[in-house]
Amino acid sequence: MVSLLACVALAYASGSLPWGLWLGRLFRGVDIRSMGSGNLGATNVYRSLGPALGMVTLALDIAKGALPVWLLPHAPFAAQFPGGAEWCRLAVGLAAVAGHVWTFLAGFRGGKGVATTVGVLLALAPTAFGVFVAVFAATVWITRFISLGSVLGAVAFALALAFLAPGGTRSPTFLLGVLLALLVVARHRGNFRRLARGEERRFSFRGGKRP
Repeated sequence: MVSLLACVALAYASGSLPWGLWLGRLFRGVDIRSMGSGNLGATNVYRSLGPALGMVTLALDIAKGALPVWLLPHAPFAAQFPGGAEWCRLAVGLAAVAGHVWTFLAGFRGGKGVATTVGVLLALAPTAFGVFVAVFAATVWITRFISLGSVLGAVAFALALAFLAPGGTRSPTFLLGVLLALLVVARHRGNFRRLARGEERRFSFRGGKRP
């Protein structure tokens, strides 16, 4: 029980680090929650505060998902984790993403969880992660919609795990991929409504808004 709580708590704490909020305050003196979409994630930082801070936020949000999944299952207290190291990685990954989405350091209002999910996916299954990157990049290049690329990429990752994960659809890693894909889809409900109304903002490589 101690190992379970320790792994999950540390991963949640890592995921909760609101880098977009902190970087906005440190370098611009603003609260990113009062700008753009009000989201703490890298996309809103990129659009509202520029490419430099946006890319730094993206890298840090990815790291806070990847590092717990890489490191915590090897910690001494993880040896007794129920189900073994693979289940420890899955619990840690979910906790990190939950920390980003519902961070206790910012009133439980975080980002959509995409960048932190990316970090978890990279650490869990690098080959399937390549499928995510390819689908995400192709979608954004064609449509310029980050939201659509994130959703389709997450779904593609889960589908790839069905073929690439040891054990296929019976693998706990496949189960986590499905859960994370569902979470990403659920967190983009507002984007779907804006897409249907033709109001979703397109991504610009120069930062700022693009009609």
